[in-house]
Amino acid sequence: MFVESRTLSGVAGAGAWAIRMAPQFFERYRQESRRAVAPAPARPNPAAWPDSGIHAAWLGHATVLIQIDGFTILTDPVFSLRAGLRVGPLTLGVKRLVAPALEIPALPKLDMVLLSHCHFDHFDIPSLRHLESRGTTVVTPARTSDLLRVRRWGDVKEVGWGERTRVGPVEIGAFRVNHWGARMRSDTYRGYNGYTIEAGRYRVLFGGDTAYTPAFASLNSPRPFDLALMPIGAYDPWIHYHATPEQAWSMANDAGADRILPIHHQTFALSREPYLEPIERMLEAAGADAGRVVMDRIGQEWHL
Repeated sequence: MFVESRTLSGVAGAGAWAIRMAPQFFERYRQESRRAVAPAPARPNPAAWPDSGIHAAWLGHATVLIQIDGFTILTDPVFSLRAGLRVGPLTLGVKRLVAPALEIPALPKLDMVLLSHCHFDHFDIPSLRHLESRGTTVVTPARTSDLLRVRRWGDVKEVGWGERTRVGPVEIGAFRVNHWGARMRSDTYRGYNGYTIEAGRYRVLFGGDTAYTPAFASLNSPRPFDLALMPIGAYDPWIHYHATPEQAWSMANDAGADRILPIHHQTFALSREPYLEPIERMLEAAGADAGRVVMDRIGQEWHL
């Protein structure tokens, strides 16, 4: 009850802020309401994935479905029409440009949900409530589990920087990225993570959301990452909080990643750069190694 009351208090405060921001906020909201959401350009088929190897599908923004030797992980699930704060019947936030490549009922059974931080475009409460299952474990940053209905999940594990946890055959390591964790303006105590994902002979890197940081170089080891999920959008003008495509390419290389899946673009209009500029710049930065960039459109799959 305490958590719910605190959340309602935060909602009331945010609602008052939104009213103060009128009329430009609600004018944009009205204009966005008229805009249709485009279908995802591709649709993955996880039902056809074998129970060996690594398989991944980009569902939109930072939501990626990963299967490692039959163990299924979903990162930062956001399936809602808008990412933002729920106030009565409205969600105060940005509207999707492109629909998710899969809706929640089409997902396979999830063994783990992996959350990088609690910003609205990464930690979507309506989506998480639809995904609640006693068969699924949530791994989330320190001091964020109060946002979840923990008893409706199989387990909820908070991890801080430098800490590790195991879920079945998968070991998760949390590291510090260059971002921040507050959901509302006052809850600056909340954690925010990037993650290493290790299972048997496979390694995956989930960069979450980050500006440039040398921290990725500290992850480099004789065992390369088979795949790195790296954010490449929302850098103009938010360069102090989000990496450019060139920086994301550099950080993935610093970490020792063989293949790169660019995320955090093509889904929401969070900044000023043109819609396709992030992926175009990413491929240009890769140059002759552009084949290492495994996806450029929402809904595509990759297999190893």
